[in-house]
Amino acid sequence: MTAVDFTSMTGLELMRWAQRDRPADIPSIGRLIGISIDEVENGYAAMSIRTQPDFSNPLGQVHGGIAATLLDSVMACAVHTTLPAGARYTTLELKVNYIRAVALDAGRITAEGTVIHVGRTVATAEGKAFDENGKLVAHATTTCMIFLPR
Repeated sequence: MTAVDFTSMTGLELMRWAQRDRPADIPSIGRLIGISIDEVENGYAAMSIRTQPDFSNPLGQVHGGIAATLLDSVMACAVHTTLPAGARYTTLELKVNYIRAVALDAGRITAEGTVIHVGRTVATAEGKAFDENGKLVAHATTTCMIFLPR
């Protein structure tokens, strides 16, 4: 496993490290379903995923949980980019609005998350997911609880 002290990096440093090094030896939801970190800035994250047959729901389309996971990831990581070293967070609430079905052969789905507010204990963010043609497929909001280091 990669010997990296995650607690010594700010959230932005950690996200840039993950984007740059793409560590394959650290288990994560991103590794499991193939999420790519495309861009990270303070208060912003963009990620993408390529659709695949294993994402199928019973109707033969991409399961809504894939879009929800991608949106949860970009919004939470956008919040993470604003946090100091040693801080942790967790999703308290996730609200997803599905706009259109996504075909299993749709190609790449991209999502971007933007921070709305970061306080001492709570942060909020919004996210949007698009198909390869730039059409909105889902949008979401989140509330995250922040745990600052002592």
